[in-house]
Amino acid sequence: MLLDQATFKQPAAQADVPLRGVRPNIVQSIRAFRVPDLQAAAQGLGHHFLYANLANAQSKQDVLDLISQQFMLTVQVGKNFDSLYDSMTDPVHKSGPQPGFIAVLEHIPANAKFDKEAREQLLDIFRDTADYWGDRKIPFRCFYSFL
Repeated sequence: MLLDQATFKQPAAQADVPLRGVRPNIVQSIRAFRVPDLQAAAQGLGHHFLYANLANAQSKQDVLDLISQQFMLTVQVGKNFDSLYDSMTDPVHKSGPQPGFIAVLEHIPANAKFDKEAREQLLDIFRDTADYWGDRKIPFRCFYSFL
């Protein structure tokens, strides 16, 4: 018997099992979640999966560059958090209907060049992005961990 890819596709009700109880527009610690499970949930739901490993970042610019590269953002992020927000909202919305997003920021740095205030500013940008997509009834869940 030949199995095609459709055979392995989970029904939508099962695809969101790792996300059961997680609001559709939220930024939260990754804690009980595993990245492969989140990726599988995104695939099962037909959502975009955005992943950035920030372990090698030392500064705000490093964080912005790595997110831009690893999320494959088409708009230049530049040197500030506002441009990161802009690149994840309007141009994406204007490009056509969006099914939803699951974003993972793994190993956000904790050092002198990227301190607690910078980490909170970064997470605030993702909270604002979640609100933006929530206003448009599009799920945007972001999970993060610190280094």
